[in-house]
Amino acid sequence: VLIRQRSKVRFLRRPLYILFMTEPTTIYEDRDIVAINKPSGLLVHLSAASSKHEPTLVDWLLKRYPEIKNVGDDPVTRPGIVHRLDKATSGIMLIARNQDIFLFLKSLFASRQIQKTYHALVYGELAKRSGTIEQPIGLLSGSTKHSVHGQKMIKEARTDYKVLEVLQDGAGNIFSYAEVSPKTGRTHQIRVHFAAIGHSLVGDPLYGRRHDPEWATRLMLHAFSLEFKLRDGNRIKLEAEEPEDFKEILKLLYPSHN
Repeated sequence: VLIRQRSKVRFLRRPLYILFMTEPTTIYEDRDIVAINKPSGLLVHLSAASSKHEPTLVDWLLKRYPEIKNVGDDPVTRPGIVHRLDKATSGIMLIARNQDIFLFLKSLFASRQIQKTYHALVYGELAKRSGTIEQPIGLLSGSTKHSVHGQKMIKEARTDYKVLEVLQDGAGNIFSYAEVSPKTGRTHQIRVHFAAIGHSLVGDPLYGRRHDPEWATRLMLHAFSLEFKLRDGNRIKLEAEEPEDFKEILKLLYPSHN
């Protein structure tokens, strides 16, 4: 089963940059799970570092799917949430509607039985059109920042990628638009790995360049698809089309002939 979703998004253009107004959209739902497309800029759930007044995906979910309020390993903070995306990352997320499916999906993620695919725009032209970045990731001492040079909580990490297109902006800067498949699930894995090989993600305030082009108004990372087996044995692939703010930035670029 392949399910694609096209988000309806309202957006406002201004010279050189893009503002957007949107909310999550439901891609797929059945009695057990909900799949949503999360916009960039929306926090998944509150944490100690976030404002209690900041809207979250959890707020949106509880209004539409109140049955999730007691689901999960911490339902007070993240009801129904099986996995997460960074606030700045857009794309697909799975939500469990009952405890049995929560445990089932959690086991699939833990055993790496869910195939995840992202779309990313990174600086520069990669030396190989496809490849693997395999470097352990850990925390830097005295910091909450992750790195391949981390000294604490070091874990193996593998990211496969395939360059879809090499692009260029009006100033002559080169970029690679890539399909990315993380084979492990480390915090900020894609962002850390591409920064480690000198090709940081466009619009990344934590691991990226100090100064992005003026048009880079968001982190250019989108969780495009999830593929896995349901409990009945049927395989399902869920896809979330890139939102308009992501696509509008790509439209500012053109194929490079390097």
